[in-house]
Amino acid sequence: MTDIRRLGILLLSTTAPERLPELAALCEELGFDEVWLAEDYFFYGGLTAAAQVLAATTRVRVGVGVVSCVARHPAAAAMEIASLDRAYPGRFLPGIGHGVPAWVRQMGLTPRSPMRALTEAVTGIRTLLTSREPYTVEGEYFTFRDVSLFHPPATEVPLYLGVIGARGCELAGRIADGNVLSVLAPTEYVSWARSLGEKGRSEAGRSGTFSVPTYVLTSVGRDRDSARAAVKESLAFYLEAVGPTPLTGSIGINETIAELIAAGGYQALLDGMPEEWIDVLAISGGPDEAAARIEQYWAAGADSVVLSPQPADATEAQLRLIAADVLPRLSR
Repeated sequence: MTDIRRLGILLLSTTAPERLPELAALCEELGFDEVWLAEDYFFYGGLTAAAQVLAATTRVRVGVGVVSCVARHPAAAAMEIASLDRAYPGRFLPGIGHGVPAWVRQMGLTPRSPMRALTEAVTGIRTLLTSREPYTVEGEYFTFRDVSLFHPPATEVPLYLGVIGARGCELAGRIADGNVLSVLAPTEYVSWARSLGEKGRSEAGRSGTFSVPTYVLTSVGRDRDSARAAVKESLAFYLEAVGPTPLTGSIGINETIAELIAAGGYQALLDGMPEEWIDVLAISGGPDEAAARIEQYWAAGADSVVLSPQPADATEAQLRLIAADVLPRLSR
Protein backbone atom coordinates (compact mmCIF):
# COMPACT_ATOMS: atom_id res chain seq x y z
CA MET A 1 0.00 0.00 0.00
CA THR A 2 3.05 2.26 0.27
CA ASP A 3 6.46 2.24 -1.36
CA ILE A 4 8.06 3.92 1.66
CA ARG A 5 9.68 1.45 4.05
CA ARG A 6 11.21 3.02 7.12
CA LEU A 7 12.21 1.31 10.33
CA GLY A 8 12.20 3.23 13.58
CA ILE A 9 12.75 2.69 17.28
CA LEU A 10 10.52 3.92 20.11
CA LEU A 11 12.48 4.93 23.21
CA LEU A 12 9.94 4.29 25.94
CA SER A 13 9.04 6.98 28.45
CA THR A 14 10.56 4.83 31.22
CA THR A 15 13.98 5.53 29.67
CA ALA A 16 15.94 7.90 31.88
CA PRO A 17 16.23 11.28 30.09
CA GLU A 18 20.01 11.31 30.42
CA ARG A 19 20.20 8.04 28.43
CA LEU A 20 18.22 9.30 25.44
CA PRO A 21 21.15 10.87 23.55
CA GLU A 22 23.37 7.79 23.72
CA LEU A 23 20.57 5.41 22.74
CA ALA A 24 19.49 7.67 19.87
CA ALA A 25 23.07 7.89 18.61
CA LEU A 26 23.25 4.11 18.75
CA CYS A 27 20.03 3.81 16.72
CA GLU A 28 21.55 6.03 14.05
CA GLU A 29 24.86 4.16 14.08
CA LEU A 30 23.08 0.82 13.68
CA GLY A 31 21.15 1.98 10.60
CA PHE A 32 17.62 2.74 11.83
CA ASP A 33 15.73 5.50 10.01
CA GLU A 34 13.77 7.12 12.81
CA VAL A 35 13.73 7.54 16.58
CA TRP A 36 10.34 8.10 18.19
CA LEU A 37 9.65 9.42 21.65
CA ALA A 38 6.58 9.51 23.86
CA GLU A 39 5.23 12.31 26.01
CA ASP A 40 3.67 10.18 28.73
CA TYR A 41 2.76 12.31 31.73
CA PHE A 42 4.77 12.52 33.98
CA PHE A 43 7.93 10.91 32.63
CA TYR A 44 10.32 12.75 30.27
CA GLY A 45 9.10 15.81 28.37
CA GLY A 46 8.48 14.97 24.73
CA LEU A 47 9.74 18.21 23.19
CA THR A 48 12.73 18.42 25.52
CA ALA A 49 13.57 14.81 24.70
CA ALA A 50 13.28 15.54 20.98
CA ALA A 51 15.80 18.37 21.34
CA GLN A 52 18.22 16.03 23.12
CA VAL A 53 17.88 13.34 20.46
CA LEU A 54 18.14 15.73 17.52
CA ALA A 55 21.32 17.21 19.00
CA ALA A 56 22.84 13.76 19.46
CA THR A 57 22.19 12.62 15.86
CA THR A 58 22.73 13.90 12.33
CA ARG A 59 20.59 11.77 10.04
CA VAL A 60 17.60 10.08 11.69
CA ARG A 61 14.20 11.69 11.75
CA VAL A 62 12.88 12.25 15.27
CA GLY A 63 9.19 11.95 16.09
CA VAL A 64 7.15 12.66 19.21
CA GLY A 65 3.98 10.62 19.43
CA VAL A 66 2.14 12.31 20.96
CA VAL A 67 1.80 15.48 23.02
CA SER A 68 -1.64 16.23 24.44
CA CYS A 69 -3.41 19.05 22.64
CA VAL A 70 -4.52 20.52 25.98
CA ALA A 71 -1.23 20.31 27.88
CA ARG A 72 0.17 23.41 26.09
CA HIS A 73 -1.51 26.27 24.33
CA PRO A 74 -1.20 25.57 20.57
CA ALA A 75 0.67 28.86 20.09
CA ALA A 76 3.34 27.71 22.55
CA ALA A 77 3.45 24.28 20.89
CA ALA A 78 3.90 25.90 17.46
CA MET A 79 6.74 28.03 18.82
CA GLU A 80 8.53 24.93 20.13
CA ILE A 81 7.99 23.00 16.90
CA ALA A 82 9.30 25.88 14.78
CA SER A 83 12.37 26.26 17.00
CA LEU A 84 13.27 22.58 16.64
CA ASP A 85 12.72 22.65 12.89
CA ARG A 86 14.95 25.71 12.45
CA ALA A 87 17.72 24.07 14.45
CA TYR A 88 17.34 20.68 12.71
CA PRO A 89 15.56 21.32 9.38
CA GLY A 90 13.38 18.54 8.03
CA ARG A 91 14.09 16.04 10.81
CA PHE A 92 11.40 16.72 13.40
CA LEU A 93 8.03 14.92 13.27
CA PRO A 94 5.61 16.33 15.87
CA GLY A 95 2.49 14.40 16.86
CA ILE A 96 -0.54 15.83 18.65
CA GLY A 97 -3.33 13.84 20.28
CA HIS A 98 -5.87 13.87 23.08
CA GLY A 99 -3.57 12.58 25.78
CA VAL A 100 -4.33 9.61 28.03
CA PRO A 101 -7.61 10.58 29.75
CA ALA A 102 -6.39 9.70 33.25
CA TRP A 103 -3.35 11.95 32.92
CA VAL A 104 -5.38 14.78 31.43
CA ARG A 105 -7.82 14.50 34.36
CA GLN A 106 -4.90 14.77 36.79
CA MET A 107 -4.16 18.21 35.33
CA GLY A 108 -7.80 19.27 35.34
CA LEU A 109 -7.71 19.75 31.57
CA THR A 110 -10.37 17.34 30.29
CA PRO A 111 -12.29 19.07 27.46
CA ARG A 112 -16.02 18.60 27.00
CA SER A 113 -15.37 17.76 23.34
CA PRO A 114 -11.95 16.15 22.87
CA MET A 115 -12.34 16.12 19.07
CA ARG A 116 -13.15 19.83 18.98
CA ALA A 117 -10.19 20.66 21.20
CA LEU A 118 -7.88 18.57 19.01
CA THR A 119 -9.16 20.18 15.81
CA GLU A 120 -8.72 23.70 17.18
CA ALA A 121 -5.23 22.93 18.43
CA VAL A 122 -3.92 21.34 15.24
CA THR A 123 -5.54 23.98 13.03
CA GLY A 124 -3.94 26.71 15.11
CA ILE A 125 -0.52 25.05 15.09
CA ARG A 126 -0.59 24.52 11.33
CA THR A 127 -1.72 28.09 10.69
CA LEU A 128 1.13 29.52 12.75
CA LEU A 129 3.68 27.23 11.09
CA THR A 130 2.61 28.10 7.55
CA SER A 131 1.33 31.68 7.64
CA ARG A 132 3.30 34.85 8.27
CA GLU A 133 0.15 36.86 9.01
CA PRO A 134 -0.99 37.43 12.61
CA TYR A 135 -3.57 34.81 13.57
CA THR A 136 -6.70 35.81 15.46
CA VAL A 137 -9.51 33.46 16.40
CA GLU A 138 -11.78 32.97 19.39
CA GLY A 139 -12.23 29.22 19.69
CA GLU A 140 -14.22 27.14 22.11
CA TYR A 141 -10.99 25.99 23.77
CA PHE A 142 -8.16 28.16 22.44
CA THR A 143 -7.90 31.87 21.77
CA PHE A 144 -5.32 33.48 19.47
CA ARG A 145 -5.02 37.28 19.34
CA ASP A 146 -2.63 38.60 16.69
CA VAL A 147 -0.25 35.68 17.17
CA SER A 148 2.59 35.08 14.72
CA LEU A 149 5.95 33.34 15.03
CA PHE A 150 9.03 35.57 15.08
CA HIS A 151 11.14 32.55 14.02
CA PRO A 152 8.96 30.55 11.60
CA PRO A 153 10.07 27.04 10.62
CA ALA A 154 12.80 26.53 8.05
CA THR A 155 10.91 23.78 6.21
CA GLU A 156 7.36 22.51 5.80
CA VAL A 157 6.77 20.61 9.04
CA PRO A 158 4.52 17.54 8.86
CA LEU A 159 1.96 17.29 11.64
CA TYR A 160 0.72 13.94 12.93
CA LEU A 161 -2.28 13.02 14.99
CA GLY A 162 -2.35 10.11 17.40
CA VAL A 163 -5.93 8.82 17.37
CA ILE A 164 -7.56 5.40 17.12
CA GLY A 165 -11.31 5.64 16.41
CA ALA A 166 -12.95 5.93 13.00
CA ARG A 167 -13.75 9.64 13.40
CA GLY A 168 -10.24 10.39 14.58
CA CYS A 169 -8.57 8.42 11.78
CA GLU A 170 -10.58 10.29 9.18
CA LEU A 171 -9.88 13.61 10.92
CA ALA A 172 -6.16 12.86 10.71
CA GLY A 173 -6.44 12.91 6.93
CA ARG A 174 -8.46 16.11 6.97
CA ILE A 175 -6.18 18.23 9.15
CA ALA A 176 -2.85 16.40 9.52
CA ASP A 177 -0.21 14.64 7.45
CA GLY A 178 -0.29 11.31 9.23
CA ASN A 179 -1.56 9.27 12.15
CA VAL A 180 0.74 7.65 14.71
CA LEU A 181 -0.71 4.23 15.48
CA SER A 182 -0.44 2.85 19.00
CA VAL A 183 1.03 -0.44 20.10
CA LEU A 184 -1.53 -3.27 19.86
CA ALA A 185 -2.34 -2.33 16.25
CA PRO A 186 -2.55 -5.49 14.10
CA THR A 187 -1.98 -5.22 10.36
CA GLU A 188 -5.74 -5.29 9.77
CA TYR A 189 -6.10 -2.12 11.81
CA VAL A 190 -3.17 -0.46 10.00
CA SER A 191 -4.88 -0.93 6.63
CA TRP A 192 -8.20 0.32 8.03
CA ALA A 193 -6.67 3.41 9.64
CA ARG A 194 -4.70 4.28 6.51
CA SER A 195 -7.79 3.96 4.31
CA LEU A 196 -9.76 6.29 6.59
CA GLY A 197 -6.94 8.81 6.69
CA GLU A 198 -6.66 8.81 2.91
CA LYS A 199 -10.44 9.15 2.66
CA GLY A 200 -10.41 12.18 4.94
CA ARG A 201 -7.54 13.70 3.02
CA SER A 202 -9.30 13.23 -0.31
CA GLU A 203 -12.61 14.63 0.94
CA ALA A 204 -10.80 17.70 2.31
CA GLY A 205 -9.22 18.26 -1.10
CA ARG A 206 -5.70 17.84 0.25
CA SER A 207 -2.87 16.48 -1.89
CA GLY A 208 0.34 14.74 -0.91
CA THR A 209 1.06 11.55 0.95
CA PHE A 210 -0.45 10.35 4.22
CA SER A 211 1.92 8.71 6.70
CA VAL A 212 1.08 5.91 9.15
CA PRO A 213 3.98 5.26 11.55
CA THR A 214 3.04 2.24 13.63
CA TYR A 215 4.39 1.33 17.06
CA VAL A 216 4.82 -2.42 17.58
CA LEU A 217 5.86 -4.22 20.75
CA THR A 218 9.00 -6.15 19.76
CA SER A 219 11.12 -8.86 21.31
CA VAL A 220 13.61 -10.72 19.13
CA GLY A 221 15.96 -13.45 20.27
CA ARG A 222 17.85 -16.47 19.14
CA ASP A 223 15.90 -18.22 21.91
CA ARG A 224 12.43 -17.97 20.37
CA ASP A 225 10.50 -18.99 23.47
CA SER A 226 12.20 -16.41 25.70
CA ALA A 227 11.54 -13.67 23.17
CA ARG A 228 7.87 -14.54 22.94
CA ALA A 229 7.53 -14.74 26.73
CA ALA A 230 8.98 -11.23 27.10
CA VAL A 231 6.58 -9.68 24.61
CA LYS A 232 3.63 -11.65 26.04
CA GLU A 233 4.13 -9.95 29.41
CA SER A 234 4.11 -6.55 27.73
CA LEU A 235 0.98 -7.42 25.77
CA ALA A 236 -0.84 -8.41 28.97
CA PHE A 237 0.19 -5.12 30.60
CA TYR A 238 -1.03 -2.95 27.71
CA LEU A 239 -4.23 -4.94 27.15
CA GLU A 240 -5.19 -4.51 30.80
CA ALA A 241 -4.28 -0.81 30.71
CA VAL A 242 -6.36 0.12 27.66
CA GLY A 243 -8.99 -2.63 27.53
CA PRO A 244 -11.01 -3.33 24.38
CA THR A 245 -10.39 -0.73 21.65
CA PRO A 246 -10.81 -0.41 17.87
CA LEU A 247 -7.23 -1.69 17.60
CA THR A 248 -8.06 -5.14 18.89
CA GLY A 249 -11.65 -4.90 17.67
CA SER A 250 -10.29 -5.04 14.11
CA ILE A 251 -9.45 -8.71 14.66
CA GLY A 252 -12.53 -9.57 16.74
CA ILE A 253 -10.96 -10.22 20.15
CA ASN A 254 -12.50 -7.44 22.25
CA GLU A 255 -15.06 -9.69 23.93
CA THR A 256 -12.35 -12.11 25.04
CA ILE A 257 -10.17 -9.25 26.30
CA ALA A 258 -13.07 -7.93 28.41
CA GLU A 259 -13.73 -11.39 29.83
CA LEU A 260 -10.09 -11.93 30.79
CA ILE A 261 -9.83 -8.50 32.42
CA ALA A 262 -12.99 -9.21 34.43
CA ALA A 263 -11.62 -12.62 35.43
CA GLY A 264 -8.40 -11.27 36.93
CA GLY A 265 -6.79 -8.46 34.97
CA TYR A 266 -3.12 -8.76 34.10
CA GLN A 267 -2.59 -12.27 35.43
CA ALA A 268 -5.70 -13.62 33.71
CA LEU A 269 -4.58 -12.04 30.44
CA LEU A 270 -1.09 -13.47 30.82
CA ASP A 271 -2.37 -16.97 31.63
CA GLY A 272 -5.31 -17.01 29.21
CA MET A 273 -3.90 -15.17 26.21
CA PRO A 274 -4.04 -17.35 23.08
CA GLU A 275 -0.63 -17.80 21.48
CA GLU A 276 -1.93 -16.40 18.20
CA TRP A 277 -2.41 -13.01 19.86
CA ILE A 278 1.38 -12.74 20.11
CA ASP A 279 1.57 -13.42 16.37
CA VAL A 280 -0.88 -10.67 15.41
CA LEU A 281 -0.28 -7.98 18.05
CA ALA A 282 3.52 -7.95 18.25
CA ILE A 283 6.79 -8.73 16.53
CA SER A 284 8.50 -11.57 18.36
CA GLY A 285 10.49 -14.76 18.02
CA GLY A 286 13.59 -15.39 15.93
CA PRO A 287 15.13 -13.04 13.36
CA ASP A 288 13.36 -14.62 10.39
CA GLU A 289 9.97 -14.29 12.09
CA ALA A 290 10.66 -10.69 13.06
CA ALA A 291 11.71 -9.73 9.53
CA ALA A 292 8.59 -11.37 8.08
CA ARG A 293 6.33 -9.46 10.49
CA ILE A 294 7.98 -6.13 9.67
CA GLU A 295 7.38 -6.85 5.98
CA GLN A 296 3.72 -7.58 6.76
CA TYR A 297 3.31 -4.22 8.50
CA TRP A 298 4.88 -2.40 5.56
CA ALA A 299 2.60 -4.27 3.16
CA ALA A 300 -0.44 -3.30 5.25
CA GLY A 301 0.37 0.40 4.88
CA ALA A 302 2.71 1.29 7.73
CA ASP A 303 5.30 3.40 5.93
CA SER A 304 7.30 3.42 9.17
CA VAL A 305 7.37 0.41 11.49
CA VAL A 306 8.45 1.70 14.90
CA LEU A 307 9.78 -1.10 17.06
CA SER A 308 9.22 -0.89 20.81
CA PRO A 309 11.90 -3.17 22.33
CA GLN A 310 10.74 -5.41 25.17
CA PRO A 311 11.60 -5.69 27.97
CA ALA A 312 12.52 -2.03 28.36
CA ASP A 313 15.64 -2.77 30.40
CA ALA A 314 17.06 -4.72 27.45
CA THR A 315 16.71 -1.93 24.88
CA GLU A 316 20.39 -1.67 23.93
CA ALA A 317 20.80 -5.44 23.55
CA GLN A 318 17.64 -5.59 21.43
CA LEU A 319 18.85 -2.75 19.21
CA ARG A 320 22.12 -4.51 18.49
CA LEU A 321 20.48 -7.88 17.88
CA ILE A 322 17.84 -6.43 15.53
CA ALA A 323 20.48 -4.49 13.60
CA ALA A 324 22.72 -7.53 13.24
CA ASP A 325 20.16 -10.26 12.58
CA VAL A 326 16.93 -8.63 11.34
CA LEU A 327 17.90 -5.63 9.21
CA PRO A 328 19.89 -7.74 6.70
CA ARG A 329 16.79 -9.90 6.13
CA LEU A 330 14.56 -6.97 5.10
CA SER A 331 13.75 -6.13 1.48
CA ARG A 332 14.38 -2.39 1.26
